[in-house]
Parts: sequence; C-alpha cells; structure tokens
Amino acid sequence: MIIEQFIFTVISLAIFVYMFFKMIKNNDTSYIIILILQAIGIAINFLGFALFIELNMFLNLLKYVLSIVVPGIVIILEKRGMTLIEIVNVTRAKFYLSMGKDKKAKDALINLVSKIPDSYKGHKMLAELYEKEGGMRKAIDEYVQAIDINKKDYESYYKVAELLNNLDKKEEASEMLFNLLEKKPDMYKATELLGDILISKEMYKEAVNIYQEALKYNPVSYEIHYNLGIAYTMLNDFQNAKICYEKAANINSLLYNAKYSLAEIALIYKDLEEAEKRFLQAIEEEELSADGYYELAKIYLIKGDKETAINYANTAIDIDSRKIVDKIRKEPLFIPVIARISIPFNLDNQEEKENKLTEKELKAKGHLEEMVDITRHLSYNDINLLKKNVKDNHVKNMNIENISKEQDERQK
Repeated sequence: MIIEQFIFTVISLAIFVYMFFKMIKNNDTSYIIILILQAIGIAINFLGFALFIELNMFLNLLKYVLSIVVPGIVIILEKRGMTLIEIVNVTRAKFYLSMGKDKKAKDALINLVSKIPDSYKGHKMLAELYEKEGGMRKAIDEYVQAIDINKKDYESYYKVAELLNNLDKKEEASEMLFNLLEKKPDMYKATELLGDILISKEMYKEAVNIYQEALKYNPVSYEIHYNLGIAYTMLNDFQNAKICYEKAANINSLLYNAKYSLAEIALIYKDLEEAEKRFLQAIEEEELSADGYYELAKIYLIKGDKETAINYANTAIDIDSRKIVDKIRKEPLFIPVIARISIPFNLDNQEEKENKLTEKELKAKGHLEEMVDITRHLSYNDINLLKKNVKDNHVKNMNIENISKEQDERQK
C-alpha cells in the first residue's frame, strides 16, 4: 500500500507540475480547473497516508480520476492538436446544445475562436450552428475558415457548395464542387449536387461527363446510372438513356421512376407492349400511379380496346383528378370516349397533391412526355432512322474521345 501511494504521489505531482507550467506558458487560466481537481486528488491520497488509514474503493478511485485520468485525457487531446481552452469550450458548447441552449453554445464557440483563431473544431461547430439557425452566409464563412485550417475537410467543402447553391450562387457552387471532385472523386453526393446544378443550367453534356467519371469509383450505384439516364434523356439520346435506366432498375427493383422513364422511351419507339409492361410496374409507386394509369389508357385506345382504356382513365382520375382531367381534355385520343369517363364537377375543390419528384426528375419526365407527343406521328421507318442516328452519333463521340486520349498519351 505504501509503495502504491508513493508511486501515485510521484506521478500525480509530476503531472501537476507539468500542467502548472503549461498554464504559465500558454497564459491560459482554464488550467486552474484541472489543477484544482488534481490538488483534491492529491489531498485525498495525502490524508490517507498521514492518518495511516486505508481509503475505501470510492475514494481510491476518485483520487486516480482527479489526479491522473482527467489530466491524462487533457494531455492526450493536446497531443492531438486541441488546447485545454478548446476542450473546455467545445465541451461546454456540446453540453448547451444537448440542453437546447443554442445561444449559450454559440457564445462559447465565439469565445473560443476569438481566443484561438485557428481552432478547427470551434469554426466547424460554429458553422454547423449558424447553418442550423439559417444564417447561411455566416455558416459559409466559418466552413471556409475550417477548410483553411484542415485542407482535407472535404465535408466542409461540400457544405460550402451546398449553401452557395441554396443562395442561388450556382457558378460559385459549381466551381467549389469541381475542385472538391478533383481532390475526392469518389464523393458521390458532390457528384449528385454538381449534376443537379449542371442539369438546371442545361449543361447536359457536362453532367454526363460528371456521372460517367463517378461510375469509375462506384460502377454498381443505381443513383449514378439513374442520373446519367436523366442527363442522356435531356440530350435526346434515348438509346443510352434506356441502357442507364435499365441498369438502375436492375440494381434497385424499387426504382419505379426509372421504369416510368423506360415506358416513355418505349412509347417514343412505338413499342406498346414494352411500354405497357413498364407502366404496370411504375404504378406501384404512388407518385407515378395517376400518370401511369393515364398512359395505360392511351395505350389501350391506340390498341382499340376502349373499355380497358376507360377503366384505366377513371382509375387515374380517382387518384389525382386535378392533374389527369386536364390531360384527358387536351388529349385527342380521348375524344371518342370522353363522355363515358367519370369527370368530377368540383375539380376546383379537389386538394392538389404534393409532388415528391425532384426538379431534375420532373424535368426529364416532362421532356419524355413531350417527346412522346412529338414522335407520335412519326412512321416506324422514321423511328428506326432516329435510333440509327443516335447510335451513330454515340459511336462517333466515343471515337473522338478515344482519338483525343491517344493524342494526349502521345504528347505525354
């Protein structure tokens, strides 16, 4: 027992002296708390030694925690780049956040970064807090400072780009994302956001390049194949779009949006059987069911099966009357049967359903539906010629890319 107390005294006093000189060197009064805790632990041990009594388990454990464990944790964290003032303020901020006291947490973090401007943790937490409050510009400033301190903080790179995009600064967001993907090419969410921005700016070829690059790092990602299909759709490259949608649907059988797009492409190429099969799959998704039944009604009108077409049309109206009735009234195919379709009288009182599709999905869906209408009166020969032209253009582009790569390699 005496040996144990002697060893404890030597170690605890050595740590105490070390922490004392740290306080003097850094001119940081935060160390006083640690020194007080250490002093209490040393005092407990001294009393036991002076009074020749054996400390119970609780007091024995307490003296080790106060004199060695707590300062030991501080020393380890400091070795990893955190100062005591940073540890204290970050701990305070986390405590206040857990209590829902965001203002006090923010004050603690502001106090931290004002005293230690290069506190990565302080700037990062402050950025997250500003973002939570909706202060996007302040959040961007703090994320940028975090990046300046830690160049490999790719998450903050992405956050800055995301916030810039939310502020409608798409050019700056795109530049940030291009830089990020050079450093971290396998970061899918950066690829997805950049793809969304490029598609919104109608830069579809650039979006295709971004998604194709992403496939190198995750070739079995249904999201990448699906987004690549959307980009090809907007380029009217329906053959490649079909390949991408099929891959996406094969990887994720629940990706009904891809199946709906495949159905629309089948209609463009006048493949009614394939279109029907795909629409029957797509109606499993609530968001697509009304449009799916509406398209099935059109297919059966083309086939001459009016009864089935009417049933499908009525089902579509039951699901979303406000959307479907307007479509039916504008579609010439329904003129012969419109009197037998159950159209509600109080359409204005019908609740408008919230659309859950993303902006790019709506854009691609609308484009496909428009192309179905445009190509409706084309002959089968015209459709085959369209397929051939798209295929030839794709092969031509591939050859050009291969030639460019060979030239680059020769130059190197």
